[in-house]
Amino acid sequence: MILSLRPGLLLQYNILDMVSRAKPLPTAVLLILAVFSVVSWSIVFSKWMSFSRAKASNRRFLRAFRKATGFEAIAVSAEQFRPCPLTTIFDFGHEEVARQMKAHHTIKNKPSLERSLQLGISEEIAKLERNMNWLATTATVTPFIGLFGTVWGIIDAFEGLGLAGSASLRAVAPGISEALVATAMGLAAAIPAAIFYNYFGSVIREIGARMEDFALEFLNVSERDIEG
Repeated sequence: MILSLRPGLLLQYNILDMVSRAKPLPTAVLLILAVFSVVSWSIVFSKWMSFSRAKASNRRFLRAFRKATGFEAIAVSAEQFRPCPLTTIFDFGHEEVARQMKAHHTIKNKPSLERSLQLGISEEIAKLERNMNWLATTATVTPFIGLFGTVWGIIDAFEGLGLAGSASLRAVAPGISEALVATAMGLAAAIPAAIFYNYFGSVIREIGARMEDFALEFLNVSERDIEG
């Protein structure tokens, strides 16, 4: 009885077979690409979850901030929203307000308050951008690593062809096909990394814009509730 394999399963089997027969250098290239890919996907899933939580917690904290009757009430309610980017900005601003109120019983130095809020924004942006450079590196470097593995494999295949003294396509095709696996893996690692790097960049800009808006809203509340 002859067993028939679906084309997808047959292709998968052929690729695994070629990888298992690869020489040390091509194998090292494939392992490096696999490490890049695994780390990149772990960063993608981690960032996806953290950005989703950040946006959801920002919305909840902003509703509580707008409903609160004063800074002390906001400070108490902020504890239940941690970690949240907006609560960090609020903490920076609230600490500066408390220092000025203690010294002058009013907000005497508004530029200092603005700088404190900006420091909070910068700190949160740095947290959001953490590990993003790995995605950029993967998108940039892995195609060249894969290409290196392919070129080396083709050189090796033609060297074997010369030693065998045969010029048929059948003699050189297996070596070339094995070499092309490195390019395919390089692209498989680079394309998702590039897509998610650009997508997460837009998410970070969106969250950054919300933080800038919150800083302005904080200044308005401080002028209305304290100076007014």
